[in-house]
Amino acid sequence: MEGFVEFDYEITLLTVRLINGTAFCEPIGHQQINGDYRESWQPQAMSDTAKAKAIDIAQRITDNLGGLGIFGVELFIKGDEVIFSEVSPRPHDTGLVTLISQDLSEFALHARAILGLPVPSIRQYGPAASSVILVDGESSQVIFKNVDKALAEQDTQLRLFGKPKVKTQRRMGVALALGNTIEQAREKANTTAHSIDIEY
Repeated sequence: MEGFVEFDYEITLLTVRLINGTAFCEPIGHQQINGDYRESWQPQAMSDTAKAKAIDIAQRITDNLGGLGIFGVELFIKGDEVIFSEVSPRPHDTGLVTLISQDLSEFALHARAILGLPVPSIRQYGPAASSVILVDGESSQVIFKNVDKALAEQDTQLRLFGKPKVKTQRRMGVALALGNTIEQAREKANTTAHSIDIEY
């Protein structure tokens, strides 16, 4: 259809510009609803050819932008073809999965890069996922309940953002999980997120 890009899936390639080169995190797959991130997982399975092309595109884009820090480069993947979508010159919402998936989160990488500190390597722990804790309503005093139940599953974590108000729909936190497979990690992250009972 004219005006539309056909693709199999979309990735975020977190690209870290350092004083002595560029580093790349493993590709992050994600689901969006109405243009907003709902869940992400790492690593996204893709062909070696597509991954190499994604790295090349991200390298060229960030080299031309310049500066130090982390860039969230979003790309559409269709088979072995890679199409650039957009770039964010900062830690990326889909990259919240790195809070559990890597030894250095996207925030740690960003801080090291802009401070001129080294990143010898980025160790990825295996299949990991994040799932948004979403509130749909209006309140100036949101209360999170059942946190103990949500964290009962092994290898799960929560980050509650501490936002003081919600009006209509707002992301108020994220659930994180490790698993033996991406499917298991996603299921655990979603279960953890939906175990939170939100009062407002």
